[in-house]
Amino acid sequence: MKHAIVFPVLAFLALLTLGCAAFAQEGEGPLTNDQPKGITPDQIIQKFAEKEREFKLARDNYTFRQDVKVQTLDGTSVRGEYHETFDVTYDDQHKRLENVVFAPQSTLDQDPSGIMMSPEDLQDIRHLLPFVLTSEEIPEYDILYVGQQQQDELHCYVFDVAPKKIVGKKRYFQGRIWVDDQDLQIVKTSGKTVPDIRKKNNENLFPKFTTWREQIDGRYWFPSYTLADDTLHFQMNDVHIREKVKYTDYKRFGTQTTITYEGHEVEKGSQKQEPAQKPQ
Repeated sequence: MKHAIVFPVLAFLALLTLGCAAFAQEGEGPLTNDQPKGITPDQIIQKFAEKEREFKLARDNYTFRQDVKVQTLDGTSVRGEYHETFDVTYDDQHKRLENVVFAPQSTLDQDPSGIMMSPEDLQDIRHLLPFVLTSEEIPEYDILYVGQQQQDELHCYVFDVAPKKIVGKKRYFQGRIWVDDQDLQIVKTSGKTVPDIRKKNNENLFPKFTTWREQIDGRYWFPSYTLADDTLHFQMNDVHIREKVKYTDYKRFGTQTTITYEGHEVEKGSQKQEPAQKPQ
């Protein structure tokens, strides 16, 4: 979130891994440091990254609705709100389109904290909150095996992720991911987008968030819900931020698209499975 007041430059610590205790959620079991059996952490990374590459291609063949709500809070009272709902579709050349279906006037500017939505906020909401870590992006990150943890009915391998370096104006994810030990796919992420931006005329900070996925068409785990509830520590004041992003109505696009899963074509209209439990 961008603050409207001018601040001095502060150094950004890019490679520190986030402490994720704040992201403990209902339905989580204890985190253990058990090593995986019959497979190494490096092999797990290789396999889930390849699945993420397939998933990223598959997701580009699905239309869906994304509902975004960003609020500033004073205790439990809402002081300002940004709300937008849009449908993601594609044209005949398969170019991504966003059709806004609900966008009331933002009241964030009425909050005396001086908060406003920045281009980086909008970019993160569309591309980094539903974080995808493919084999092409793996070289950009340090990935550390942490252990194993139960997430509702899923048993997961847990990894901490941080960018090796910040390149130009590119945005990155830093935090923790959970990989289902059966499908070897990412089913949950918790962390934040980086870097925070602190320049002479700009202070732009970003909240910690958690994104849950659900299985669509019995194959891939798609983002279904993102929650951020965090206090951003600007130099002049602290601001309590809450973000909720819902992804719904996933549907296969067109009649000519082909989606493969582990080398086999996925039939259109395959059975959908329910997501792991998550807060509403």
